[in-house]
Amino acid sequence: MAQFKYYWEDLAPGSVRDLGTATLTAQEIKEFAGKFDPQPFHLDEEAGRHSIFGGLCASGWHTCSVAMGLTVRNFLHQSASLGSPGLENLKWLKPVYPGDTLRLQHVILESRPLRTRPEVGLVRSRWEMFNQRGEQVLQMEGYGMFRRRHPATADEIDRSETNGDRD
Repeated sequence: MAQFKYYWEDLAPGSVRDLGTATLTAQEIKEFAGKFDPQPFHLDEEAGRHSIFGGLCASGWHTCSVAMGLTVRNFLHQSASLGSPGLENLKWLKPVYPGDTLRLQHVILESRPLRTRPEVGLVRSRWEMFNQRGEQVLQMEGYGMFRRRHPATADEIDRSETNGDRD
């Protein structure tokens, strides 16, 4: 089994990680939009100027993809990640324009062992992305499953059931 820097036990509620930065170019915005979100204001500067955005802007899905890339490169590759059962909250708060430098922050909100899988823990997190002016452009919340360094014992599983924890 590979040795990782971060296991479930290392992901305490309240912990915050800086997951790096990325700067988007007009070409990247157009290429992503052409494949995945071909709305005019994501594809063409003139269409962007005539939109409510006032200029070419990135798809929200592109912004999410940038966040995922930063998360994988700067955290998940170092962790015992087992994937995610999904997101519960996603907000695009401000448009992202060519030349914007985005900074991603990751906050652990909750953490609990899985009752049915003693070798796995579940973590609920919030990702917050900011532009170079400190304006929040993205917020999403979701879950990640992580291998435990030390699988739960039968006593720990019994206690989590008594406390009402369910998978």
